Amino acid sequence: MRKTELCLSSEGSEVILATSSDEKHPPENIIDGNPDTFWTTTGMFPQEFIICFHKHVRIERLVIQSYFVRTLKIEKSTSKEPVDFEQWIEKGMCFTSIVLSMKEEIIARDGSATYLRFIIVTAFDHFASVHSVSAEGTVVSNLS
Repeated sequence: MRKTELCLSSEGSEVILATSSDEKHPPENIIDGNPDTFWTTTGMFPQEFIICFHKHVRIERLVIQSYFVRTLKIEKSTSKEPVDFEQWIEKGMCFTSIVLSMKEEIIARDGSATYLRFIIVTAFDHFASVHSVSAEGTVVSNLS
């Protein structure tokens, strides 16, 4: 099977929920493929967003590009609706003021999902931003 970039709006993925939204930096920016756009949180934590693939996928590699995110939890669901999430990954993120945004690569284990929920548990500042989520993997089946 051919590996593909699964987390792009052009591939049919969608951000179906975000706990905050700034009209200049909406959650859709996370998956638009443009390195110059981003989603920003608006204050308090935790903050979260959910990406829907609209198909059943197997994720092998996940890359998150963010700024000021300290602790990130990722949950996954294989349901047809965004329910029954299970804890998948919890990651402490790095921060350096030299680099605008940090890319954290995660080699995924058991990455079958139809939905991913990203929870920013804590941040290094009052606000944080997510510039992109990239998921490399394969489509297992379409949802029916």
